[in-house]
Amino acid sequence: MNRILFVCHGNICRSPMAEFVMKHLVKEAGLQDHFFIESAATSTEEIGNSVYPPARRKLAEHGIACQGKTARQLTRADYGRFDLLVGMDSWNIRNMKTICGGDPEGKIVMLMNFTKRPGDVADPWYTRDFEATWRDVLEGCQALLSQITHK
Repeated sequence: MNRILFVCHGNICRSPMAEFVMKHLVKEAGLQDHFFIESAATSTEEIGNSVYPPARRKLAEHGIACQGKTARQLTRADYGRFDLLVGMDSWNIRNMKTICGGDPEGKIVMLMNFTKRPGDVADPWYTRDFEATWRDVLEGCQALLSQITHK
């Protein structure tokens, strides 16, 4: 079982987009029985809130639903529950390591580092460019899935 947790600041835009894109890709590949995928926040400010409407709409444009998802915060226990904790930007990575008490097993990674364009996933909270975020998330999830399935 591949257990993946996607993480961003608030868990209402980038990480839930990654969660549901990855679930979609895994299902398309017929591998849903081999994956457990969730998302979480490094902050507390959005806990309990639904996926941000423009992020929900962007997913829906591509036939991906995210109903029922509400923001939750990353916990230290998540480090033991997941094989990979995938952050959306370098600030998330720093906060993830703090919350998890470090990264002794090398499980905390950045999504775009699986692609040919390492770096941060565009943050639509500030840019309002949900299309750029969609492209980053899709490319990152496709590359991550490819790496996992070709091991």
